[in-house]
Amino acid sequence: MLQISGQVCIPDHEIEIYAIRAQGAGGQNVNKVSTAVHLRFDIKASSLPEFYKEKLLTLNDQRISKEGVIVIKAQQYRTQEKNKEDAYSRLQDLIKSVAIVHKKRKATKPTKGSKLKRLDGKTRQGQLKALRGRVNL
Repeated sequence: MLQISGQVCIPDHEIEIYAIRAQGAGGQNVNKVSTAVHLRFDIKASSLPEFYKEKLLTLNDQRISKEGVIVIKAQQYRTQEKNKEDAYSRLQDLIKSVAIVHKKRKATKPTKGSKLKRLDGKTRQGQLKALRGRVNL
């Protein structure tokens, strides 16, 4: 069971895990042992609350397919157990990131003092550049 928050958890039967051979360097071990892990999680068929499902499906992430399936490939470590833990934690982080509700930004106007300060700085910079010009004798 994967714990997302205090109330939300994902049962193990909703997460599919396949062991595959890892890519890249690793000598003979890479050709013999299936240490990499493919994790598949179907958002639409899951028991997640609707809030999570909607946010995940609207998320623009390459790990989420058009059918609403999250596919995570973990092959960073040399053992299958560590790769499995890594895949679980990456799925947990992805789902947790959706739960964070960002505050809406309030539009504000700059103060009169900040406007004067900005214009004063621009004037000083212009004078400095004017002094860099050619000297007439």
